[in-house]
Amino acid sequence: MALVQPNLKKLIAYSSISHLGFVVLGVFSFTQAGLDGATFVMLAHGVSTGGLFMLAGMLYERRHTYEIAEFGGLATPMPKYATFFSFIVLASVGLPLLNGFIGEFLVLSGAFRDRAIYGILGATGVIWSAGYLLWMYQRVFFGKVTHEVNNTLPDIDGREQAALWPAAVAALVMGVAPLVWLNAIDPAAQSLLTPLTQMASKVVGQ
Repeated sequence: MALVQPNLKKLIAYSSISHLGFVVLGVFSFTQAGLDGATFVMLAHGVSTGGLFMLAGMLYERRHTYEIAEFGGLATPMPKYATFFSFIVLASVGLPLLNGFIGEFLVLSGAFRDRAIYGILGATGVIWSAGYLLWMYQRVFFGKVTHEVNNTLPDIDGREQAALWPAAVAALVMGVAPLVWLNAIDPAAQSLLTPLTQMASKVVGQ
């Protein structure tokens, strides 16, 4: 659904649903890595997808449309905006050293330990997300400016940068220092996993 969206906001919304699919996969793997990853994905999702919606809103303020066909070549008149957008897109895709990678890696590890086929199928979601997000970025920011009004669009100002910097910094810090969060997540996930494991053992024993 995300691949065929002509609307920027709808595409981001479907990418958000894709992230939550990883959360479900991690939870129902019933493994430590899967539960840790699912929780981390939710935290990272709030940063990266929230940042994408904020960036889309800034573009809407300038053009009053979310239609991808109305853009193209925006990296020329709006280089700072394009830089922030690319950074948050890469975080959402799951580029290593950014926040999206840690949670997805743990979820896929947990799913693979439970059933190898689940991990393999789940990994294709990473490929799809890279496909539709990077293709969206290419259509919006690269190539020639096809609508003259886009040449006059102002780049992001100080107020908008002040709103975007925390998301960009959080995406980087969560990617390079994930243990700050995982050390707090791990005991809670373990306390949930222990009774579930005991319950499953009793059912198997019966």
